[in-house]
Amino acid sequence: MTDQLRPRASLRTAVVWEVLKDALDRRVKATGRDALDVLDTGGGTGNFAVPVARLGHRVTVVDPSPNALFALERRAAEAGVADRVSGVQGDIHGLFEVVERGGYDAVLCHGVLEYVEDPAEGVRNAVAALRPSGALSLLAAGLGGAVLARALAGHFTEARRALEDPAGRWGAGDPVPHRYTAEQLVELVSGADVEVGAVHGVRVFADLVPGVLVDTEPGAMDALLKLEAAVAELPAFHSVATQLHVLGTKRA
Repeated sequence: MTDQLRPRASLRTAVVWEVLKDALDRRVKATGRDALDVLDTGGGTGNFAVPVARLGHRVTVVDPSPNALFALERRAAEAGVADRVSGVQGDIHGLFEVVERGGYDAVLCHGVLEYVEDPAEGVRNAVAALRPSGALSLLAAGLGGAVLARALAGHFTEARRALEDPAGRWGAGDPVPHRYTAEQLVELVSGADVEVGAVHGVRVFADLVPGVLVDTEPGAMDALLKLEAAVAELPAFHSVATQLHVLGTKRA
């Protein structure tokens, strides 16, 4: 796959994008339709929505930020997919005030559960937007990655606080309201009538490697991307990933 057909080939998106594109390809084959209806909740400026639209799918982005939606519109136009991307202002809790219930072949819920008051309701709404057998792509902040990062930075008290805090926060200055373990995310998704297909650790090593090494060492970026892909599905590495990705299918 070329870079043109995916978000910026970066350590933040590469693993999730490969998994998502494969899931969309499977839905195309299962439905017999070349163009799917995709909902991106909290999709912001279109990091995933625009590349999904480039694949030929119709994408609706729901985001609470007018500025993000304005940037999304400009980005979609520059990419030549303005006719396949639409943005509406809203959030996961009031989802069906702005979009159709049960109207989508795939729903992306990336970077949303960290900020909602009721994660279970958020997941239920995302699933309720799916058609039967639709694909759910869920990405959220991982607890273990934050604990490891604080410890390696020498903030041992904060690392322990994050480990013991019910929300996985390391202190009052923590910008992330909620972090999750893989088990917690799987429980949320399974409780919403979704069959979990795979769990991936995202940015297992990327946030720990000095940026100067990746930028200056020949072949380092490509090698690190391949390493991230190799460990993404290994449960042993989920506990230290910065983010966790769950891919599931709504039960028919």
